Amino acid sequence: MNPRLSLLQPYPFERLRQLFAGVTPSPDHAPISLGIGEPRHATPAFIQQALCDGLDGLASYPSTSGEPALRQAFTGWLQRRYRLTLDAATQVLPVNGSREALFSFTQTVVDPSRAGATVVCPNPFYQIYEGATLLAGAQPYYAPSVPARNFAVDWDGVPEEVWRRTQLLFVCSPGNPTGAVMPLSEWEKLFALSDRHGFVIASDECYSEIYFQGEPPLGGLEAAARLGRHDFRNLVAFTSLSKRSNVPGLRSGFVAGDARLIQAFLLYRTYHGGAMSPAVQTASIAAWGDEAHVQANRELYRQKFEQVTPVLAQVLDVRLPDAGFYLWAGVPEAMGLSDTDFARELLAQYNVTVLPGSYLAREVQGQNPGAQRVRMALVAGVDECLEAARRIARFAGAPR
Repeated sequence: MNPRLSLLQPYPFERLRQLFAGVTPSPDHAPISLGIGEPRHATPAFIQQALCDGLDGLASYPSTSGEPALRQAFTGWLQRRYRLTLDAATQVLPVNGSREALFSFTQTVVDPSRAGATVVCPNPFYQIYEGATLLAGAQPYYAPSVPARNFAVDWDGVPEEVWRRTQLLFVCSPGNPTGAVMPLSEWEKLFALSDRHGFVIASDECYSEIYFQGEPPLGGLEAAARLGRHDFRNLVAFTSLSKRSNVPGLRSGFVAGDARLIQAFLLYRTYHGGAMSPAVQTASIAAWGDEAHVQANRELYRQKFEQVTPVLAQVLDVRLPDAGFYLWAGVPEAMGLSDTDFARELLAQYNVTVLPGSYLAREVQGQNPGAQRVRMALVAGVDECLEAARRIARFAGAPR
């Protein structure tokens, strides 16, 4: 067996199952889960129909690079969304969801034979970054975050000697779990570090289309273009239809950026077996070509955050995120509960599931930046999310 498998930590949702073992949820309340970031809005009918229309293609093996019409759908969307012009033949590639792509891209980029091979990721973070790093034979470095800046990453807090041995940097903007969006000045800083040390930047942007405040979030490729980096040197962006179009079961997304990296990734995927199903390609073309359903989706999230946030803000340290569909709430000190205790007792008393923040981060120098916070995914319907908020407010506001 691969000895690196023993380095993997349990996934947050497995830890959640273990945490809730022996807990009897309140039978007086219908269950409401805010724990898993799985979109639960209805999949648009036209995408379902396009999937069915693509079934005729199942008799043929699909190309790993995808059909030309699919790659054109990617570049067309990038042009409309970010005003970018990319070569459909060399700068984009279909992937089976951003999770699969983030993992396999790491295996493509990391050279474990180099001493001290390091991958930098934010902390809190999406656990695939860590697992992909460990299985690639590198060591993760958890960049510190700043609670006072909505847990934005403190890139200046990463020592120079760490940057020198870094081969890959994971960026997540809008971030999971905080929803923070990186400004152009931070991108400029990271590009300068990449130029100096030669590392690759993987920009995870799967939440980019869920926003409800002002301008759409800045993307990594867009930032590069604004700074004159039109070849997207050492940069690849990852995006997905899962959140944008409410199709997590479709497992469809794409990567875009540096043509040299895309070429290497295509070679890896050819052996990895990462080709996208013809039916999924047909459905994906339809989804990327339509924005009306995305706007309707954003409106539903806007309604939920508009109604839920004020209710929770009465008893928790919580505020509207820049983007995404999570609330990152602080557990009141007066409750005398850890974030894990908060989650257990909330389930027992009110049958609402939330995810302890400590499960989304790693302890560094004695501190876990996710401790004493909980992540709430507002993925259920508007009424259900509001009911959950009212229960949480009663739970957190009850005298102890």
